[in-house]
Amino acid sequence: MSTQGSVKWFDPKKGYGFICGPEGQDVFVHYSQIQGDGFRSLKDGEVVEYELIQGEKGYQAKDVHMAQQDAVAND
Repeated sequence: MSTQGSVKWFDPKKGYGFICGPEGQDVFVHYSQIQGDGFRSLKDGEVVEYELIQGEKGYQAKDVHMAQQDAVAND
């Protein structure tokens, strides 16, 4: 089941960061779980979708990708 959250911070040099989960919990994210080709990184404040799993040290994000944006109709 997919969960949405916003990137709290992500350090591209270290390859990890945290997402703010739907209930305000910190969710660890590692660059290896970011879906996509090439350099995998996240920007602070970006809205992402991911699978929330319980790891040994707390919540972790798996299969992270950009959240789908609803199409905006131009009138």
